[in-house]
Amino acid sequence: MPNTKQWRLVATAVAVTLGATTLAACGSDDDSDARSGPVSLTYWTWTPGMDKVVDLWNKGPGKEQQITVTVKKQASGDTLVTKILTAHKAKKAPDLVQAEYQALPTLVSNDALADISGEVGDAKKDFAEGVWQQTTLGTDAVYAVPQDIGPMMFYYREDLFKQYGLKVPATWAEFADTARALKEKAPDKDLTTFSANDSGLFAGLAQQAGAKWWTTSGEKWKVGIDDAATRKVATFWGDLVKEDAIDNQPMYTPAWNKALNTGKQIAWVSAVWAPGTLTTAAPDTKGKWAMAPLPQWSVSEDVTGSWGGSSTAVTTDSGNKSAAAKFAAWLNTDRAALAALAKEGGIYPAATGAQLSGAFVKSPEFFSNQADFYTQAAEIAKTTAPSAWGPNVNVAYTSFKDAFASASKNKSDFGAALKTMQDDTVADLKKQGFGVAE
Repeated sequence: MPNTKQWRLVATAVAVTLGATTLAACGSDDDSDARSGPVSLTYWTWTPGMDKVVDLWNKGPGKEQQITVTVKKQASGDTLVTKILTAHKAKKAPDLVQAEYQALPTLVSNDALADISGEVGDAKKDFAEGVWQQTTLGTDAVYAVPQDIGPMMFYYREDLFKQYGLKVPATWAEFADTARALKEKAPDKDLTTFSANDSGLFAGLAQQAGAKWWTTSGEKWKVGIDDAATRKVATFWGDLVKEDAIDNQPMYTPAWNKALNTGKQIAWVSAVWAPGTLTTAAPDTKGKWAMAPLPQWSVSEDVTGSWGGSSTAVTTDSGNKSAAAKFAAWLNTDRAALAALAKEGGIYPAATGAQLSGAFVKSPEFFSNQADFYTQAAEIAKTTAPSAWGPNVNVAYTSFKDAFASASKNKSDFGAALKTMQDDTVADLKKQGFGVAE
């Protein structure tokens, strides 16, 4: 067998690409869990209020099973991935970790996550197929239990659309026409902005278009960031920026907040978690926004991308994998746990049964004018396109921010920026010692 790192990544990608159901990647042996007496587990997570959720476990099923979980709050993103891998090299990773979906291939390739299919396989029925696939990486193994998801949607100022006689775009062609129509009627306003400071947005748009950024050819990685689907997305947004049909300023800045709050920008391509952001960014617009499905590339399609989301995984360093897996399954499938996660952590649950219950029966307060908000959200979530992550997502994301920030600012060729992103990602894989198919 090739070295563990190379083989596990290739096996994972082959399974994802071919939809294999019988290919299992190398994994650590099941721990015997032949424990006698209480078990103490440590959980690294960034979710707000997780300690209150875990209290429910410790005072309920955890107490009955003598399994106590202690929360250790962490930073999110690449910072946590690096910390997990550093701890794993010393065989001191915690029992449980919160991991974004795009980080799972990196953690699995480094043998940091345990296969918990034997303990949590029954939980599959609680999740949409595309969501569950992200934690199996297309193999028979299960490396995590889905926790939250970020299906993408289109948000717009309902009052201003009516004022300017605009229709909610059903396709991206209509989206572009809407942007141009608004400019003609109100030159001082923009439909939205293209922002290069959050790579997840662009990745989700490419995902919706059918992009598969990482696949394999034999035992080599194949990087498809510069594929036809992603080029279509890049060209579409680049053309709108060049013709000044939309703005080109970054999100999450005081200027962006003001644009949303004053109606200078009247729409936002975002995800299910957008109401929370708008509450802070545009407080004066409460009750004036509405949500609709993401525009499609053709009228016959019904698919969305994903922007955000995470899972709960058990590490190979845990001496109590079965106990940890029981907690991971409870956390993300138990109704009381999911209700607490929504209340304390503000997450949108991956479990389908929780998407129309508890906190999700009533629309977000900011969207009180749209009674069917969460009903629509649950239907949209079912249409999430499959993902295709690889071992160096962080490098691709960093390259996107640099190359596209420059292209957006200068209104230059987005295709050239995409090629830079492709080249940087391939170069990094080669530097790490992976075989790369050209």
